[in-house]
Amino acid sequence: MLQNNSIKGFLGGFLAGGTIGAIAALLTTPKSGKQLRGEIKQKSGEYFEEADKYYTDTKMKAGEIINEVKRKYTTVMTDAESKPGEILNDAEQVYHDAEVKTKDVLQSGKQIIEEEAKKLKSSVEAGIDTRKKEAKNY
Repeated sequence: MLQNNSIKGFLGGFLAGGTIGAIAALLTTPKSGKQLRGEIKQKSGEYFEEADKYYTDTKMKAGEIINEVKRKYTTVMTDAESKPGEILNDAEQVYHDAEVKTKDVLQSGKQIIEEEAKKLKSSVEAGIDTRKKEAKNY
């Protein structure tokens, strides 16, 4: 449960930072108000769509992992009456498999967020550079 809250918090922070960065980049470029508002709305929508897709995918993968762990747990418990010596080994394997898969999902999510952060940083830097060039021309 704690990891789920951490992921939600991180994702929320990522969205807020991405939106603020995009707005800052757009505000520093010389454009009409209507055009600027349209671009802000478009960029915000894109970031929210990407984050929503990531969250949905991660939630689905986590659900699949949980279902798989439940199936294995049920199998282990059914066999518990007839195979007491194997219970501990099976339970340890189930735990290990769930731990590895969860780490893989989180690592994948981390990589996606890092890539999006790089894109956002490039966008902000390009906006700042454009603003500086425009300021020099005036």
